[in-house]
Amino acid sequence: MENSMNSTPVSQRFSISIFGRRNAGKSSLINALTGQPLSVVSEVPGTTTDPVYKTMELLPLGPVVIADTGGFDDEGELGRLRVEKTYEVLRKTDLALVAASASEGVTRFEEDFIDELRRRAIPCILVMNKCDLKPLPLQQAQALSARLGVPATAVSAATGEGIEALKALIAKCAKFDDAEQGLVGDLVGPGETAVLVTPIDKAAPKGRLILPQQQTIRDILECDAVAVVTKEHELARTLEGLREKPAIVITDSQAFLKVSADTPDDIPMTSFSILFARQKGDLAEMVRGIRKIEHLGPGAHVLIAEGCTHHRQSDDIGNVKIPRWVRQLTGAEINFEWVSGAFYPRDIEKYDVIIHCGGCMLNRREMQYRIAYAREHGVGITNYGMLIACVQGILPRALRPFPAAALALGQEG
Repeated sequence: MENSMNSTPVSQRFSISIFGRRNAGKSSLINALTGQPLSVVSEVPGTTTDPVYKTMELLPLGPVVIADTGGFDDEGELGRLRVEKTYEVLRKTDLALVAASASEGVTRFEEDFIDELRRRAIPCILVMNKCDLKPLPLQQAQALSARLGVPATAVSAATGEGIEALKALIAKCAKFDDAEQGLVGDLVGPGETAVLVTPIDKAAPKGRLILPQQQTIRDILECDAVAVVTKEHELARTLEGLREKPAIVITDSQAFLKVSADTPDDIPMTSFSILFARQKGDLAEMVRGIRKIEHLGPGAHVLIAEGCTHHRQSDDIGNVKIPRWVRQLTGAEINFEWVSGAFYPRDIEKYDVIIHCGGCMLNRREMQYRIAYAREHGVGITNYGMLIACVQGILPRALRPFPAAALALGQEG
């Protein structure tokens, strides 16, 4: 699932996932929906182990990502690990397709899983597959729908029967997260200028900008505003060359100190990381996480979580810089652990604080889950950009563009 400057990032695509028992035809179904042989199809139960993803355009929805998962009825120790992978997919799912074999009917597994989806407020469609082997009359499908409280439809992934009708039903049932706001829509208006400070260092992909910078530029253009991009050492000259004061300066967190020094106090300033924390998470909760870090004592346990995997540099921010800054902030010897990608531990009670990346590779549903799970277990959670601003003494200024978070900072202080 590679992201490029010419494709919609996976984190911003509508997420459709296929769940079901082993051998319910989930892999055949994703192949039929996408028109490509993405998943290995076999009569042997449990053929799909790790989730398989496909990004595509599904009209009239637009850009989507479709996931095929292992059976939620898998058995044994290895099966338990596969089921955990399936539930990782569930956390980021916007619409679930629950596949069942028409010849076997709906069992307790499907009923329990649909109940779980209902508890998580995830819309779903019951897809009775293999109707070429045992036809499912419309009346039976309607009866299933009424009994389970979800839309139901019959298809044959093998012959293609009902697939177009399923696509139309997917479009009808798709509910977009209206709570997700743009990155800068309320910070910069039409015709105004946003200055983006983007250091080019060893971690920057050769020949292109990193994803948060790309997405912020796109959001600025969506606002009919102007994006001016510069490096940190050129910021002062860039600001002097502008005919009008910019609406905001947005910087990579690692250049915070210099950017703050070079940006006049009457110009709002924040970071890409804080923008993403606001869009996908809860800034007030992350303020509380910062206050927990400030009060950590010797032997405290901190989890550093990143939503993607990448090659580690010698001065990697997650492995090297964040631990150094936390020790600097607390003056204590702290125990650190690290996780990355889709994995997020369930036993988080052992941690005092979680420090998370900006989450540009995670969708809002997944990030909201991570924050809520930490809150439920009494674990503080904050964000790379918030921590860096705090260590450098400029967190109040970095939060000034966001009144609710600034108020929470004052109250926590």
